[in-house]
Amino acid sequence: MITGSIVALVTPMTETGDIDWAALERLIDWHIANGTAALGLVGTTGEASTLSHPEHREVIRFGVSHAGGRIPVMAGTGSNSTLEAVELTVAAAEAGADCALLVTPYYNRPTQEGLYEHFKAVAGAINLPIVLYNVPSRTGCDLSSETTLRLSQIENIVGLKDATGDVERGAALIQALPEGFAVYSGDDGTTCDLLEAGASGCISVTANVAPAQMANMCKLAHAGDMAGARAVDDSVRALHDTLFLEPNPIPVKYAMGQMGLIDPMMRLPLTPLSETHWDTLNKAINECIK
Repeated sequence: MITGSIVALVTPMTETGDIDWAALERLIDWHIANGTAALGLVGTTGEASTLSHPEHREVIRFGVSHAGGRIPVMAGTGSNSTLEAVELTVAAAEAGADCALLVTPYYNRPTQEGLYEHFKAVAGAINLPIVLYNVPSRTGCDLSSETTLRLSQIENIVGLKDATGDVERGAALIQALPEGFAVYSGDDGTTCDLLEAGASGCISVTANVAPAQMANMCKLAHAGDMAGARAVDDSVRALHDTLFLEPNPIPVKYAMGQMGLIDPMMRLPLTPLSETHWDTLNKAINECIK
């Protein structure tokens, strides 16, 4: 499986709200140049919830095509409909994605047995490596450690994005999971702690604006240099904190706009970053991006 910093990539958009394909090309090239380990496409940060199904599939296809094998692609294919999750995952496999990231079904609030059967059904429909994604603050649904352990016995379920922010829980799960099962931090603020506990890497929002730093932090941690990794983490701590002043991806798109990487547009119901946060986020950008 992939190790290192995986960017939870934004989906750049034009002033009219259309996908900005030229900007997406530039972002992919920029991440490859800065040592990002893989592209995480059309996840939460990629505004999957407001893309049409044809757009969703096309972003994955386009990303795989432009990456051209230079960097792996982790395609977001989760849904609160099992049938829809199967369709999106099959489409990602057909597009050439290297693996799929599936969020727990949101809004439905399934039982743990329902979660198990949901992911089992998707895994059984296609021979593509699957990474589970647990982010209860977003979904209202928590994938328990016990259910994760059950799912880890399914051959092509190979990893977990843990966005709980609970390092103690994540560390215990890493110890209990089978060898080779990858755990990725989905919470930038606690990534360094989870790396020290044995995580394979991170699926990062901060990497959208500081890709080299996040990649270096993971490399240092995996080399056993936790002091070096924590020094890098400290250097981008202000970004970890300020990129969540409002719901993701509002702040990160603002930051990328300030850096000249994209037009900071997004689709309703998301709206531009409130002016009250501009100075705080601008200060963090200036402190962390050299």
